[in-house]
Amino acid sequence: MDEQALLERAREIFVKEPRLIQLSRVERAVFVGDTHGDLEATQLVIGRYLQPETALVFLGDYVDRGPYSRENLEFLLQLKLERPERVYLLQGNHEAWLEYPFYPADFWEGLSPERQRLYGEVLAQLPWAAALANGVLALHGALPAVKGLAALGDIELGSWEWRKITWGDWQDSPGYFLGDYGGRPQLGRDYFDEQMARFGMRVLIRSHQPHAPQLLFDDRCLTIFTSCAYGPRERTVAIVPLDREMGTARDLILEGV
Repeated sequence: MDEQALLERAREIFVKEPRLIQLSRVERAVFVGDTHGDLEATQLVIGRYLQPETALVFLGDYVDRGPYSRENLEFLLQLKLERPERVYLLQGNHEAWLEYPFYPADFWEGLSPERQRLYGEVLAQLPWAAALANGVLALHGALPAVKGLAALGDIELGSWEWRKITWGDWQDSPGYFLGDYGGRPQLGRDYFDEQMARFGMRVLIRSHQPHAPQLLFDDRCLTIFTSCAYGPRERTVAIVPLDREMGTARDLILEGV
């Protein structure tokens, strides 16, 4: 399948998906952190975890930093076409370069303006988050300040609440909004506790922030990466059995890839 046909078919699927994916018809969910052009990591994850009754949820940032951005993204899009109800691709900040530019962005800068537009229009349709009935919420960065999970669908691309989802960082400090560091909203423990209570969620799984502790906020916030782009940090996935109640992220299963 040529590039344009792949992008057009993928866009048809994404526009039909809600911004909040509710996972219930599977036995377990496997969450995959930033892959950033690490095609090998993506292929290892698919080979090991794409099984019946398993949903794979990728947390965004499929391009830039790594050597195989286009190949990694196209592999995932093709997989989405083949397994639309088993593979879910959430939006990270690196999928929204046209909306909120950043540098360096080697994948985007290597495209012609026409191809930038083609990729940008498709990736703008990606979901914001995924939720499980046992109290697990997953997204790329941080939580938006909305009244409940259903309101995630009302968040507009490019808005301040969208920027929290795709660009937001957590700080191990008390407080709510702690500043805006280079376009990255900085959010604290009190904000986390308040929003998780509002959403009725126990555990947040996210990626995006390579220097964050793996566990924050009484072990209720887990940060994972599944890319070689961040040096010696282990490529990790988080496995959530849906028949198990979640109290903290220590109830999840973490595996290296």
